[in-house]
Amino acid sequence: MPPEADWPFDARTNLAPSDYLSRPGQVFARFDARTQDSGNISFGLEAGGRRWFVKTAGDPDDPKPYLSHAERVTLLENAQRIASVLDHPATPRLHGVVPSAWGPMLVYDWVEGELVRTAPERRDDPASPFQRFRRLPLAALEKAIDAVIQIHVQLCGQGWVACDFYDGCWMYDFESGALHLFDRDSYHLGPFTNEMGRLFGSDRFMVPEEFEKGALIDERTTVFNLGRAMSVFLGDGTLERSAFRGSDAQHALMLRACAPEPEARFHSVADLARAWRG
Repeated sequence: MPPEADWPFDARTNLAPSDYLSRPGQVFARFDARTQDSGNISFGLEAGGRRWFVKTAGDPDDPKPYLSHAERVTLLENAQRIASVLDHPATPRLHGVVPSAWGPMLVYDWVEGELVRTAPERRDDPASPFQRFRRLPLAALEKAIDAVIQIHVQLCGQGWVACDFYDGCWMYDFESGALHLFDRDSYHLGPFTNEMGRLFGSDRFMVPEEFEKGALIDERTTVFNLGRAMSVFLGDGTLERSAFRGSDAQHALMLRACAPEPEARFHSVADLARAWRG
């Protein structure tokens, strides 16, 4: 997937991304071990009269990340496959992939906003993005959640199952009211068996099967993830009606989506979406 015509650089390089990007452009942001522990290194780049977000697998010689460099490259290749089947305004557009000395560089649109996820020690701070997002008018929260549901309708319709889904994948622009969902690298094509035990993710959004070695992870798992998002942002993270800002019907569908037994949940994200919009 070579970059499109408006990409102002060569389509391939033997340089490390930081050297490649800084020559004709200006790197104005760097996201590395100071902000996350995945081993990936990403850049905010200004070039060709616009801004870009460039994601890489990070330094191949860095021994600290949990995943090897080869595994991180595989996840970026997975993200490229997902981008090819996804078309939604709440997902940053992938413009192309540039081979480099660190493996593929994924070139996305740059989007404005703040990461909704807040570190646990700041999560109760009223000034945190997490609490500001939860205090949005109900209609704005419903619009954001609807966008996330519709993205997963598309993905599940193509056979993809959510993995490592949590508010660290949500970015919200408090000025424009736009939500963007990103970082779907770990999503899995088709149902699979949990071979790890506890999978990657946040306990606040995770499904019982994501803690159980040998359990089936399928579209009903994604239904639960989305139900948990409703409980976190329309409520207080519990399933209590008194804490839930939405309607009785929305609370009822959230309870069904968060049922501990997979067979008691909505069978598909499309079914959940129809109930949500109804």
